[in-house]
Amino acid sequence: MKRPERVAVIGVGILGASVGWNLSRQGAEVVFIDAGRPGEGVTNWSFSWVNASNKTARKSYFDLNVAGMAAHRELARAIGPDSWWYPSGHLRWTDDPAAQMKLLETAGVLASWDYRVEVCTGAEVRRLEPALTMPGEVPVVFYPDEAWVHGRQLVGRLVGQAVASGAELRSGTAVCEVGTGADGSIRRVTLSDGSCLDVDIVVNAAGPSASHVAGLIGRHLPMRREPGVVTRIDCAQVPVRRAMHAPHIEIRPDGGASVVLHSREIDALIDTGEDPAELARLLLESARRVVPELGNSRIAQTRVAHRPIPTDGFPSVGAVPSVPGYYEAVSHSGITLGPVIGRLLAWEILSGTRDELLADFRPERFPS
Repeated sequence: MKRPERVAVIGVGILGASVGWNLSRQGAEVVFIDAGRPGEGVTNWSFSWVNASNKTARKSYFDLNVAGMAAHRELARAIGPDSWWYPSGHLRWTDDPAAQMKLLETAGVLASWDYRVEVCTGAEVRRLEPALTMPGEVPVVFYPDEAWVHGRQLVGRLVGQAVASGAELRSGTAVCEVGTGADGSIRRVTLSDGSCLDVDIVVNAAGPSASHVAGLIGRHLPMRREPGVVTRIDCAQVPVRRAMHAPHIEIRPDGGASVVLHSREIDALIDTGEDPAELARLLLESARRVVPELGNSRIAQTRVAHRPIPTDGFPSVGAVPSVPGYYEAVSHSGITLGPVIGRLLAWEILSGTRDELLADFRPERFPS
């Protein structure tokens, strides 16, 4: 196996941390580079839901996400699950008849693909989650193998282990130039703090900034503009045990005395110029209708984050043949996919082997 002398991983969210951890444990020299702090970008402002039930648009994408779920379970065994891994399942229901029909149709498709799914009533679910308010007869889909992840804690664990094994962390500094040799291959990166690092490989895991990093080598990586608002609320006691998609609101625990809220409906108000504080208030108002015990909660933090989504909605993972030594790890659903992309991309970098799971998600579908 050819081992690169030095790999620069640009962006230390869940994807960058996973790639770097896998490379480091297999003997590669890794330098993590992040303009902020590891795990505190989009990874920390994600709904952080590990699933494949929302990934049915393409069977190959569903299969990749199922592999991501399995990779999380393997990772929990490898590094320990405490503080980051919460495999408590996921609940989903709606108050719209057309959406309800679609939800049950999707559940049927997933069951035919051997994905574990249970259809319950509201009355049955209230025995699992007593704090919920919902009609007793409403159908609720329960996905028992799904989970939520504390992304910042997981990134910290992976980066900490990699650094203990010899990896280097450069945080608070951005990449402003990527240098290539006469043959067009990666040779160095220049950082905003003025330092210059000789490297053989660059992994672009820069999330919302991935298009900018790609531009440093003259590559066009088309990305969607898709902002999302996430709010953390503090409560005396967290009244729910698992992630859920309720009518008009997504709710999950966040460890300690915190709950995370998100809603696609509220996201639609971002471009209207609505104040993020007002968006947070609307999220909490929606959550209180589902979980009345959240009525005395306090809004602690709110952030509008930009999801890192290539323009066709699918990941861009692997080598870009036109620039030897340059690789991409850019995807929405990074929380679900981080561990599997980290493992497969590290293996590709070290061995040159391209895994079939990534065949539909290669960067070359976006010509430079």
